[in-house]
Amino acid sequence: MKVLLEQDVKGTGKQGQIVEVSDGYARNFLLPRKLATPADKASINAANIRKSAAQHKKYQAGVSARENAQQLKGKLVKVYARVGENGKLFGAITAKEISAALKEQHGIDVDRKKIMLKEPLRTVGTQEVTARLFENTDAAFVVEVVAQEG
Repeated sequence: MKVLLEQDVKGTGKQGQIVEVSDGYARNFLLPRKLATPADKASINAANIRKSAAQHKKYQAGVSARENAQQLKGKLVKVYARVGENGKLFGAITAKEISAALKEQHGIDVDRKKIMLKEPLRTVGTQEVTARLFENTDAAFVVEVVAQEG
């Protein structure tokens, strides 16, 4: 019996796949647990529509990420922090603070998880930082840590 998998089933297939399984396995396990539906024309067509919609959404996200990467390339972002002796910061500048500064200063919204820092910034000065916005789409920009007055 051909069935369309609604969820990933270990040993059988991934969600959205049409697989051939034994009649008993389909009737007694997959269908009652709503893990699959019988593969008729309507369900196959619906699965193809969902798949094409997901591909289109991924394509749009890639286009948007490339536009953001072009805007972000070479930008200077200033982050203010309290500083102690020898230019050492009280605490550190993390991706969260860099993301907030990007949004505030340039209006570019970058998720903090996409900003690639080997370790938090702990000294005053400039450092080049990379943001991985999408698959194979990176943007490098400069973060300047400035001593906060007062």
